Amino acid sequence: MQYSVVHLTYSFSETWQQDLFEQAMCDMGFEVFDGANAYIQTAILEGSQDMIQSLIANTEGVALVNIEQCEDINWNATWEAEHEIVELPLGVRITPHCAFGAGHHETTSMMIEALIEAQENGWFQQDRSILDMGCGTGVLGIMAKKCGATNVVAVDIDDKSVANSLENAAANGVEMDVRLGSTPPDGNYDLILANIHRNILIEQMPAYAQILTSNGEVWLSGFYAEDIPYISHIAESVGLHITETRNAKEWQWTRLKK
Repeated sequence: MQYSVVHLTYSFSETWQQDLFEQAMCDMGFEVFDGANAYIQTAILEGSQDMIQSLIANTEGVALVNIEQCEDINWNATWEAEHEIVELPLGVRITPHCAFGAGHHETTSMMIEALIEAQENGWFQQDRSILDMGCGTGVLGIMAKKCGATNVVAVDIDDKSVANSLENAAANGVEMDVRLGSTPPDGNYDLILANIHRNILIEQMPAYAQILTSNGEVWLSGFYAEDIPYISHIAESVGLHITETRNAKEWQWTRLKK
């Protein structure tokens, strides 16, 4: 399969800006990022080159150097061979194929830390049903399963993330229900994990409250300290209350209960 590489230069002031830009590139068909080099199937590039160049031109902090065709080799395999996949707690190993959440970003690591604490405190000794909204690579759902969750439902709006989550779940020897979708599915969940954009968290808050069990919790991340008052206001309006907050660099994590 023929691939092309788009050579870029980055001058983002914040890491989250690069994350958002690369996710937008993924949505256009890019499969692998190696520093500021982005790889895409040549056939896809030819059909969407104007859109890609428009995205680059209209994104502050990124500039196009050039585009060239690559040798006809498996670039995903090449990237994986050259980049170490870091092992997370409980032996979890995640291979990210253009999906957010390898486990290293502050928002993800705070979620993982809280899951490990819950396991150590015996929370998973009872049957627990978990919802992972915006699952990306599936890392949080996989961690929840490894911690002892009885049932995990993982949802993402991107079909590539769904495929990546299923692949990572199989590689880590766990089973979970991974679905393509943009809204929380019906059910009753003891814990809802949502590491996504603030506006989506606010939009989906009523749904979280509706499908949460009476003693359940919602863990949110992916926003900043200045967002907490607004998130708290919306949460209170649907019967959810912030009981704990944490931070890592500029990122925030919150625990909500009914």
